[in-house]
Amino acid sequence: MRLVLDTNIIVSGLLWGGLPRQLLELGRDGRITFFTSSLLLDELADVLERRKFASLLVSQNITPDFLMQRYGMLAQLVKPQAIERTVRDVDDDAVIATALAAKADVIVTGDNDLLVLHPWQGMQILNAADVLALIQNNE
Repeated sequence: MRLVLDTNIIVSGLLWGGLPRQLLELGRDGRITFFTSSLLLDELADVLERRKFASLLVSQNITPDFLMQRYGMLAQLVKPQAIERTVRDVDDDAVIATALAAKADVIVTGDNDLLVLHPWQGMQILNAADVLALIQNNE
């Protein structure tokens, strides 16, 4: 299964665990494949550098660079084409453009602006719980 993870899912999985971490572990185990783009990686780097995460990162003895390298090893890089404005947030358009370039089966997000588009051009747009259920049903 080919997935594009929205930044909110990646951050949640890397920093807190839960269902998003389960997805990351499935990718690490090679059971699913993640795709990303330079736009999404730039957004992830920006989010991980935010002040609100600094004390959490220090308490876990990790850095934003370490987390970026860790995710970078899991995801295959694609180069998306510019798309027509689809969502009110340009960052969400980058997620869709990346998914199109990756020929993704699923976009995984916690963002309602994206979730309301489900399905979109043959792609499912689901939250982490629904994706994990879908993977379990396909096994």
